Amino acid sequence: MNKLTKSLLIGAGVAATAAAASYFTTKLLVNAAVEREVPEPLRNERMQNTLTGGPFADEEVWQRIDAAAEILQNAEHETVELTADDGVKLVGHWFWRPNARRVIVAMHGWRSAWYRDFALSAPFWLEHGCSVLFAEQRGQNASGGDYIGFGLTERFDCRDWTQWVDDRCGGRLPIYLSGISMGATTVLMAAGEPLPKNVHGIMADCGFTSPQAILKHVSNNNLHIAYGLYGGLVELLFKQKLQRAADEYSTTEALANNTIPVLFVHGANDRFVPVEMTYENYRACAGKKRLLIVPGAEHGMSFCVEEENYKNAVLSFWKEFD
Repeated sequence: MNKLTKSLLIGAGVAATAAAASYFTTKLLVNAAVEREVPEPLRNERMQNTLTGGPFADEEVWQRIDAAAEILQNAEHETVELTADDGVKLVGHWFWRPNARRVIVAMHGWRSAWYRDFALSAPFWLEHGCSVLFAEQRGQNASGGDYIGFGLTERFDCRDWTQWVDDRCGGRLPIYLSGISMGATTVLMAAGEPLPKNVHGIMADCGFTSPQAILKHVSNNNLHIAYGLYGGLVELLFKQKLQRAADEYSTTEALANNTIPVLFVHGANDRFVPVEMTYENYRACAGKKRLLIVPGAEHGMSFCVEEENYKNAVLSFWKEFD
């Protein structure tokens, strides 16, 4: 074997090894994005913070959220079920107020829980005349489904929960869709679906523009893996699992013909979903729209950082569109 042939074989071996490593790394990250169970190598806090750009708050804030979450989870309410069009069993938590002035359908975020994402805002809603349906997103917690759909599948679930709420309330009350993070993307994408006429508004806190866009952002900025090199494989694996392409639908597409008023909220210091995505969603929205950007707030922390401004923005939104 001459030196040239030997060098070529070594080079080919190195390239094959690198390609295999890239494939398994990319597959691991796609599994982390969409699988119900987090892959074992990514379960530690350091890796989760790398993925999301967190942590988003200090220990004192998390203690406050944890305490409020426990209260909300254990508060008296009705656990309800819904069967999605594809046969997946969905679970929701119904907080009914006899003299409610409006109803909220709340969608939590990626790898989170209803009682955690809305721990601080839920008491404000309930004290201000709202009945609330807290949905458990498919592929998470008590709801069925093997995969998290980044809003692509969840938008249909949101539509169905909204119809459930309208039927339950006899079509009498204004309905608002509310979501945080992936839940915000879910409710914004749902704007592109046929919704009951009683839907008066959408409240979207730190939503991304599309599955493809957030995968690209996390890869390039948080993981420092060039999406231009591996994005095609990411999207192929994504589609194999969800049977939907990562660029199949977007919030901007849904909002382009939207007529439902939207309150957009985002923390200016968000490292998981960049604030520029909310600006893009805002520009795309064809309907009436309001915008609250909270300086200094990390991902999903706008209510914590500027609680009074947040509440006032919501109260003004309800007053205008009830």
